[in-house]
Amino acid sequence: MNREYHRWYSPHLGRDMELLVFGHAGAKVLVFPTRDGRFHEYEDLRMTEALRHKLEAGQLQLYCVDSLDWESFYCDWAHPEGRIQRHQAFEDYILNEVLPLMASKNRHPCTIAHGLSFGAFHAANIAFRHPHLFQKLSAFSGRYDPTLNVESFRDLLDGYRSELIYFHSPAQYLPGLDGWRLEALRQMDIVLVIGRDDPFLDNNRHISRILWEKGVWHALHEWDDRAHSGYYWRRMAPLYL
Repeated sequence: MNREYHRWYSPHLGRDMELLVFGHAGAKVLVFPTRDGRFHEYEDLRMTEALRHKLEAGQLQLYCVDSLDWESFYCDWAHPEGRIQRHQAFEDYILNEVLPLMASKNRHPCTIAHGLSFGAFHAANIAFRHPHLFQKLSAFSGRYDPTLNVESFRDLLDGYRSELIYFHSPAQYLPGLDGWRLEALRQMDIVLVIGRDDPFLDNNRHISRILWEKGVWHALHEWDDRAHSGYYWRRMAPLYL
């Protein structure tokens, strides 16, 4: 299996960023790790092994990026506006640095946004905000509103609200989506996967209802138990990627 390590200074983030590439051809998969997860987490969780047959067959090529959540949503010492601005800078890095790298290395017409846990939020948010850039979304065990208080999971912006926070909260901005973005979203293959005991099950169902109301066909798969670990994700990946 082809494996590549890349590192460069990001002008959008003002720091070095790292990523790993797995596979040599096929649909390009932008992979976001779990909260605070590193670029090597997908490999550490043996997700690449679960997808080995697709990678070696040239069906998929993974681009596993680093998380910056400890500098944005989970940076508790920073003002919430600073947190969301740092997240916006992270999105700018993905759009203007990572996606061009993917396009330069692989001309396959399909780009997939994929993530695990809070990485599923990142995958869904960037795909919903920029649907013309992605042909598929595959999100496992995600939450799609960072302002929610659910069980032991708090509002990540501490009750603070702004326009930028609104437009990075899919459960909030999706109902108002229209025009070319909505048409592009209707062309996307969307797969959401969540455990029936996951605290964000209702949030996933809420997103599903919004998508149906907007005429966006998609699949919501509910697994038994919480289904929120590498054990489950390794079984989901070959099915939904």
